[in-house]
Amino acid sequence: MGRGLSALNIIPLLVFPLILYNFVVLTGIATPGNVSSWLAGPIFTVGMFSGDAWGVSFADVFMGLSLLLLFVEIVKSTRTDAMSIINHGLSMLLAVVCIIQFITMNGFSNSVFFMLTLMTILDVIAGFTVTIVAAKRDFGASGGIAGTH
Repeated sequence: MGRGLSALNIIPLLVFPLILYNFVVLTGIATPGNVSSWLAGPIFTVGMFSGDAWGVSFADVFMGLSLLLLFVEIVKSTRTDAMSIINHGLSMLLAVVCIIQFITMNGFSNSVFFMLTLMTILDVIAGFTVTIVAAKRDFGASGGIAGTH
């Protein structure tokens, strides 16, 4: 059990939405020409107290779950051990993969994948920033925000 948990500490969790998105587009579940309509189609509807009906799409669920994983990644970045450094490196690789797919591949140039790409970039930036600040605090070397003073 400890081995499985340490694998989850090393692997950037945003790889799971990327794998799901790649699976859907690359297997033909959503062809490159209809990815946007597939993302926007409502999965279910929630009746609101106001009387409005909120049509929840796959894109809404996908983005919500991806944001939750981003939150967990940012919390994981407060650790200062060697596994967190490996996680940051893999997160950077994941961001590069997302950028390349967004720019070069059919079915990936849409707002949902762009937001996932931004989340991976934010994970890299926040991860390194939080780790540096936490390490400076742990070693008693902080003189200001990220060592500016």
